[in-house]
Amino acid sequence: MPIDPKTTALLLIEYQNDFTSEGGALHTGVKSVMESTNMLANTKRAADEARAAGVTVMFAPISFAKGYGEITPDPYGILKGVVDANAFVRGTWGAEIVDSLTPQQGDIVVEGKRGLDTFASTNLDFILRSRGIKTLAVAGFLTNCCVESTARTGYEKGFSIVALSDCAATLSDEEQRFTFEKNLPMFARILTHTEFLSDLSR
Repeated sequence: MPIDPKTTALLLIEYQNDFTSEGGALHTGVKSVMESTNMLANTKRAADEARAAGVTVMFAPISFAKGYGEITPDPYGILKGVVDANAFVRGTWGAEIVDSLTPQQGDIVVEGKRGLDTFASTNLDFILRSRGIKTLAVAGFLTNCCVESTARTGYEKGFSIVALSDCAATLSDEEQRFTFEKNLPMFARILTHTEFLSDLSR
């Protein structure tokens, strides 16, 4: 199914050192799935070739002020894990986008992500509509958390959603497989990065 690169955005969610890199606060938890999907290399290729084809490449990092004053003082769920690990503190190495995916000229870094759904606390929707984007491809961390939450909302907002199955990672192979086999197909087309790139009409 052809995808028009001019009306497509590739959204890279939380490709930050605390997830992606040795020494990152949450890296140990996602390392095995990252390796099994080869997600960093796949994502770099997807971003480079999509960018060259005219796709809008976007990054959605999450970050918090020291002390996490932007969220509830009694966090639970995944945000409790972030706080307990002292992850994604603004201005630290852990919150920086991984070097291999440094944003390039023309890329957009979405600001204000504080929770799971990228649409919820950012101007992502405004940016996409301003640029005439119709197809949103999502990738990143965690597959069954931020990637899924963002895909759900994008679907509800009328965007055509693509989820890149080999450009995402979560805490276990079981969660990864279940999300791509059962949950995401309800509101996204599931493609590998190679399939996504080949579908881009040039």
